[in-house]
Amino acid sequence: MQRLFASPGAQGEARASASATAARSKPGYFAPDAVARRVHGDLTTMLAGGISALLLQMLHPGALAGVWDHSDFQRDMSGRLRRTAQFISATTYGSRKEADALIARVQAIHDGVHGTLPDGTPYSANDPDLLTWVHIAGSWSFLHSWLTYGEPLARAECDRYYAETAVVAEKLGAREVPKSVAEVEAYLERMRPLLRADGRTRTVARALLGAPAPSFALEPVRKLLMRAGSALLPPFAAQMHDLPTSGKAALVPAVKTLRRVTRWGLNSRA
Repeated sequence: MQRLFASPGAQGEARASASATAARSKPGYFAPDAVARRVHGDLTTMLAGGISALLLQMLHPGALAGVWDHSDFQRDMSGRLRRTAQFISATTYGSRKEADALIARVQAIHDGVHGTLPDGTPYSANDPDLLTWVHIAGSWSFLHSWLTYGEPLARAECDRYYAETAVVAEKLGAREVPKSVAEVEAYLERMRPLLRADGRTRTVARALLGAPAPSFALEPVRKLLMRAGSALLPPFAAQMHDLPTSGKAALVPAVKTLRRVTRWGLNSRA
């Protein structure tokens, strides 16, 4: 399972169970009782959320162009997922020194990710507004996955999650980052007119949803996670991708079973 994608969950489960003393000895951006540590520490929900996040992110022309122009996504989509997972894991569970070093590394990579959209509009991975979109598309997906396939959270805890994770986005250079459920919902509604789906979007989405499992035995798990991630999309985003806008409820029992098995496997190896 862990070989399917190197997700933050595997590291998160171990880090989240570390003693409070150890956590205090290496202070990071998230307190030991942070909601983000709980949400980011579950392998299964983070994998499903990661699929949703990438599908949602690529609807923004600037985000899509960065992938299209500056990555070998056809061959390395799993690598993209792994790198995203490693960033989330380090910034959630690592010390501030570790997190800041990785943030600086990502910013340096972003320095070289720029170009021109097909309509002539310039884009840059370090654009503050684009960074805000990528962050919100990700944080919304991870939280929605936890609420759907994991465990319930009170509205106040969801607000805390957005406020907590906004810190990392701002460190990366995002601006005016929404920090509550209401603000995120309003932001997604405002962004809808800016989103697009075209032939390039469909090509990248196919590469993501068709990324092979590392073994034949894991193929059913891969298929389930891809369906679970796609089902998390807001209806408008699913329609843009020509994906079903219903069926999520039918997937919940299977994903919850996978989550229990995965957690048991991780705990038995701890």
